[in-house]
Amino acid sequence: MSARHQLQLKLAPWALLGVAAAWGLAFVVMKDAIERQSVNNFLFTRFSLAVVVMVAIRPQVLRKFDKELLLRAGLAGIFLGFGYIFQTLGLERTGAAITGFITGLYVVVTPLLASVILKERIGKFVWFSIFIATIGLALLSVQGFSVGFGEMLVLFSAIFFAAHIIALSKWSPGRDVYAMTVVQLTVCALMAGIASIPEGYAPPPDRGVWAVVVFTAVFATAVAFIIQTWSQAHISATKVAVILTMEVVFAALFAVIFGGEVLTLQVLLGGFLVLLAMYLIVLRENK
Repeated sequence: MSARHQLQLKLAPWALLGVAAAWGLAFVVMKDAIERQSVNNFLFTRFSLAVVVMVAIRPQVLRKFDKELLLRAGLAGIFLGFGYIFQTLGLERTGAAITGFITGLYVVVTPLLASVILKERIGKFVWFSIFIATIGLALLSVQGFSVGFGEMLVLFSAIFFAAHIIALSKWSPGRDVYAMTVVQLTVCALMAGIASIPEGYAPPPDRGVWAVVVFTAVFATAVAFIIQTWSQAHISATKVAVILTMEVVFAALFAVIFGGEVLTLQVLLGGFLVLLAMYLIVLRENK
């Protein structure tokens, strides 16, 4: 193993942790914005702007597109797009806490899919870490539980998010990360645009919403997915899933800092368990 590859293995988990932080902050700042603009309109603007920014920064990326890359990245983008759409539809029919917990179940679904599709062997230690992360997510998100149509829709989103992680693990190595990301986000924009057709499209109504759109488009979308796609060429899908559960922890932290919310003992315990699970997975795989 070369020194460069060893450095990439060490940097990848920390890069993904940065992605989780950006997503956690996005969750907090999007609350008010989505109240003033429909979710599908917001997502369409967010993904479209992300694509425009990425192409403007590196227009030569268009030359990287070939039939195989368009096919693989397009399929990964479909998984990601359906994840967001089902999550949004479920959120309209159930509470945000339940939605957060069920979405977090991609931590459990990912190794199951990896074991079937990628033939990865999932050891008892990894399953134990996933179990800890799942309990942590439950403590962070659940304040009562019931199963209905909304919950089933969110469960579908968790399955699609897991499929997206698996797809990147299988198709990212050896392909241009930037081009892969542009194609995925273009597909997400198209899907959000199609979902907006029944209600019609309306741009962000004010500067505050535009500011949130710009932040989520550039940092929580373009930069974040470039990092995720690059990281998954170097570490396993299961590790990625566990690290990304830190999104919930960062969301709680930023809610306290910027939203004035108070952390309960339940939330503190849940955050500790998610941190512990991430640490165990990263420590185990870096040995």
